[in-house]
Order: sequence, then structure tokens, then C-alpha cells
Amino acid sequence: MTRDKHTIKFTKPIYSNSEGLQLSTPEIVAKYIARRLKTDIIADLGCGIGGQVIFFAKECRKVYAVERNPEKLEYAKQNCRLYGVDNVEFILGDALSPEIKEKVSDADIIFSDPARPLSEKERTLENLEPPIPKIIKMYSDVTPDLAFHAPPQMPPERIVLDSEREYLSLNGQLNRLTLYSGSLKSCDRSAVALPGGVRLGSSDAPRIRKSPVCDYVYEPEPSVVKAKLLNELSQNLAKENKDVFFYKGDERRTLLTSSKLIGSDFFKDSYRFLASTDKDMPKLKDVLKNLKAKNVVLRFDIDPKNYWQIRTKLEEGLAGTRTLHVFGFGNELIVCEKI
Repeated sequence: MTRDKHTIKFTKPIYSNSEGLQLSTPEIVAKYIARRLKTDIIADLGCGIGGQVIFFAKECRKVYAVERNPEKLEYAKQNCRLYGVDNVEFILGDALSPEIKEKVSDADIIFSDPARPLSEKERTLENLEPPIPKIIKMYSDVTPDLAFHAPPQMPPERIVLDSEREYLSLNGQLNRLTLYSGSLKSCDRSAVALPGGVRLGSSDAPRIRKSPVCDYVYEPEPSVVKAKLLNELSQNLAKENKDVFFYKGDERRTLLTSSKLIGSDFFKDSYRFLASTDKDMPKLKDVLKNLKAKNVVLRFDIDPKNYWQIRTKLEEGLAGTRTLHVFGFGNELIVCEKI
């Protein structure tokens, strides 16, 4: 038994083994999910070490915590005691067995965060454990209100469910994809950004306008990009008289731009645009010298094996004080400074 003494994911030193801790939901995410799924009785199928169960228990009258691994279930019990919750019924068994279904048959909501086989190359709903389609087949006559965590990088075409796809980012990194069905579904796609807690839902928003790079550049939260909600983000900002435009994007990064500095909780980072050049390293170095750079962060496609070699070469001889970010799309590079 080990304890999470560094409390990276939790505010208390939870009980777990290394695998359980690696797969557990961070406390701030678990709190958000619990608030969204607040109800009378909820069942967590495959609860692991209980990270989500704890916060379900703080929002719901009763929680069923189902886990087939006795070691993990024991950790879940200890962690619930650690957090002072006692309205949890712990059940050892297979979530796909008729016996377990009978025990949780009065649940208002069925929730599951299926385990992802770490060696699996292709993520599908079917190869999660327990498989989401099998849970739906077994439990949809208990309640139509089902919610699941799924791998956030899973291609949307593999999610053939009538559900809301909610992408969640934490501290600027994509963290979760949660699927909500039944009355839990509020739209087709949504994005949440933590720790701020802001949420954006899909609508019939007009297409975001394109623009050459302006005075300011923004990286939208990855949850907004993954949920394809740039149109909705632009529309919401326009309601506040904040005009933002699409500059460029690819599979790795997306940049928005504006002529005036604007703020949004859906911006991961904001930058001041300083210069542009083509993808020629000597030219780029001259630009960096003129801008009095000291350090350079490269934000364009580079073979990871060559990243530090190229960066070190660019930084050689720079005598300034600024840390500048270089974004690239095709043959165009833009130099920015983080605000």
C-alpha cells in the first residue's frame, strides 16, 4: 500500500497503489463531475480507489461503489473514511453481472469510468473495461441517465452514441471526455475549462471569421478546440464587444487573433504579436536578435530529437532579456511574447 504524499491530484494523502493513482480522477475534476451529476442515488461502476466516489457522496444522498478488484475496493473504503463520507455502499463484484445490476437497480444515474488498457493502440468504446456498449445494454432499463468517461483523444466517429460529448481541460491540458445520455444530455458537444469552471455548449453559432495575424494572438483551451466550439467562443465574445478571429490551425495547435487585447477564461494563453518571417533559421535568428530575445520557445513541427539542437543554435549569441515564442504553419513563422 502506498499513499499519495505529494497530493498532486488530491488535497489529502489518499491510499492507493501506483496504478490506481495513475488512473484516478483529479480531485478538482471529480468535484465538477459530481456537481453536474448531483442526484439522489448514483452508482459508480468500476470505482477504482474511490476518487470520484468521494465527491459523489458529498453531492448525493447515496452512492453505490462497485469494484471487482478487492484491493482497489479496500482503498476506496479507506479514502472515503479519509474524506469523512459515510453514505457509500461498497459492492465487490463484476458490474456486468445480474447480481450487481439488481443491487443498484434503484439508482437514478449510472456512472462509469472504464479502465483503459495501457497497451491498447486503438481506443474504442468496446475495448474499455467494462465496455461502455455492454453497460448501456445492461443498465438502460434501470435508468436512461448514463454517464461515462472515455479517452479524450478518441476520434468522434468511434462514439456512436446519442450522447453529449463534454471535453474538459485542466490547467491548459486536455484531461477528460465525458459522455452524457438521457436527460443528462444538454447539447451535442461542450467544453469545460478548469480550474475556472467555465463551460461552453454547441449551438448554431455563425462561423468564426478568418483574419491575418493581428496585434494579439491567443491559444484557446484544448477542450474548446477538441469540441469544435470556436464558432461558439467567437459568438460569446462578440456579445461582450470582443471581436476575435481565426488565424491558423493544424492538428497540433490553433491560434486566434484580435486587434485589441481581450480576455477569456477559454484562452489557455495570450500573446503579443511582434514579427513574422518565413521558415528560414538564419532569418529567424536575425529577427530574434532585433527583438532582444534571450530564450526561444519553438511552437512549430520539429522532430522531437532535433528540438533542443535547433533551439540551442537559435539562442547562441542572443544577448537580450526576453523569452519569445515562435509559432509556425507551413512556411510562415510568427514571433510572439506571452502576456
